[in-house]
Amino acid sequence: MTDRVLPLLEEWRNRSLEEIYAVLYIDGIRYKVRDNGMIKAKTVYGVVGIDLEGRKDVLGLWISETENAKYWLSVLTDLKNRGVKDVLIITSDDLPGIQKATSAVYPESQYQRCVVHVIRNSLKYVSYKDRKAFSKTMKGIYQAPTEEAALMALDKLKQEWGDRYILAVGAWERNWDRIRTLIYTTNPIESFHRQLRKVTKNRSMFPKDTAALKLLYLATCEVVKKWTIKLRKWKMILAQLSIHFGDRIQGYL
Repeated sequence: MTDRVLPLLEEWRNRSLEEIYAVLYIDGIRYKVRDNGMIKAKTVYGVVGIDLEGRKDVLGLWISETENAKYWLSVLTDLKNRGVKDVLIITSDDLPGIQKATSAVYPESQYQRCVVHVIRNSLKYVSYKDRKAFSKTMKGIYQAPTEEAALMALDKLKQEWGDRYILAVGAWERNWDRIRTLIYTTNPIESFHRQLRKVTKNRSMFPKDTAALKLLYLATCEVVKKWTIKLRKWKMILAQLSIHFGDRIQGYL
C-alpha cells in the first residue's frame, strides 16, 4: 500500500517552484538505512524556502551517504531546473562543498552560516555549569536590533568569557561576516526537523532509501498544511531585503 505514495512523492519532488526566494535554509537529519545488505548512516536533507511574501515551503527532500561540491551542485541545479531563477540568501551549517556549489549555480546569492548552528557550535566548547550564564550573554548578540548593538554584545561576550572559552567566543568571531541580523528572526528548518523527528523517533532503521523518503514526505505534507501565515515581522525584513538587493527583487514585488 505504501507504494501508492511513490507517484505522489515523485510528483512533489519534481513540481514547479517560485522564480525567486528570499532565503533558502538547508539542513539534514541522520538516519540508519539498509543498503545492499549493509546498514549505513545516511542524511536526509531538506530545503525550506521563504518567498517574497514571507511564506515558507519545503522545496524538496534529498537523501545521501556523502556530501561534497558535486552533490550540492546537483541539489541546487535541481531547484534551478524546477524554476528557481534567483535566491537572495542561502543559509546552512558549514556543509562540505556547498559554498562552491552556490557560487556555481547562484553566483549572486549570499551564502551564510545559520545562526542556530553557530550557537550550537559555540556552546559545545562551554562546560555544562557555565552554559546558562554564557547563553544569557550570548543572546544579546543574536537578538540585537542592529549590527552595531550586536557587535557591542559580542564585545561583552568576549570580555566576560573570552579568557575561559576562547573557542566558544571564536565561533562568533570567525563567522561574523556571514551572519546577518536579517534572518535572526526565524529558522524554520529547525522547527520542521523537530516535527520530522517526532514521526521517526521510534524508527531505528529504514529498509531502504525510498522507505525513509516516503515517510518523511507524508510527514512534510502534514507540517506544511499548518504553515498558513507569513513570517513574523516580514514587512521589516522585506524592507531590509529591498535595500540590500534592490533591482533583483523589484520586478517580483
